[in-house]
Amino acid sequence: QVQLVESGGGLVQAGGSLRLSCTASGRSVTTYTTAWFRQAPGKERAFVSNISGRSATESYADSVKGRFTISRDNGKNTVYLQMNSLKTEDTAVYYCAALNQGGEKYAYWGQGTQVTVSS
Repeated sequence: QVQLVESGGGLVQAGGSLRLSCTASGRSVTTYTTAWFRQAPGKERAFVSNISGRSATESYADSVKGRFTISRDNGKNTVYLQMNSLKTEDTAVYYCAALNQGGEKYAYWGQGTQVTVSS
């Protein structure tokens, strides 16, 4: 069973930076795709970024390209989301998620971490 624990959220001014962490247990992050999603108040959960297991290929939503960077530390079994040039519209609860072994769906989710960007 894969368990994901996020950390690193908080309050930051627009233009600032935060780094989120997602520490996994139960399986190595090199064996499955890990993603970040976010959900703003009154909106549906939206894809932010992911990193594939084997090749560490990264992908990003258009809204965060050039500002956010996903990475991982295999030794710590942790995936990071470095968020720079934050905007008020980045305010949301950020969730870490992992694909199941078949790669069909994001079957594992963390509890979420709040990111609030003030103007």
